[in-house]
Amino acid sequence: MEFRSFWVVFALLFYIPTNTAIKCYQCSSDEDPKGEDLCGAYARFDERTHIAVDCFHDESVTPGTFCVKITKQSPRMFIWDARWRTVIRRCSSVTETGVTNVCNWGVDPMGHYWEECYCTSDGCNGASSVVISFVSMTLCLLATLLLRN
Repeated sequence: MEFRSFWVVFALLFYIPTNTAIKCYQCSSDEDPKGEDLCGAYARFDERTHIAVDCFHDESVTPGTFCVKITKQSPRMFIWDARWRTVIRRCSSVTETGVTNVCNWGVDPMGHYWEECYCTSDGCNGASSVVISFVSMTLCLLATLLLRN
């Protein structure tokens, strides 16, 4: 009887579905070589030249169960007017609000715009939609300022 139960347990181990980790892009525009925009701070992020990393593998900067894209930029109006922008893409396991598949944005006390987008599908933090939402956010802020006066 003991020998039989060993084989049952052994066989069940092969039928238990393994949970695969999510794969996310990871890069930081702060680490880009001078004069290059590999992480998509100013130009479109090229998903073909990057490889999404398994979030529970040693290559992952941070382990996690979902992806995050964090964008920050200075408050100046034009890029040629010395405005800076930084983008970080990585795995994550904690959100400020506890909600995934959403973007949160705001302005910090120093006047820097920030946006954090959390998502739960492989490679989802490679999307360039955040740039569009920053434009929308800027237009909303301008409209608010103009309507106040």
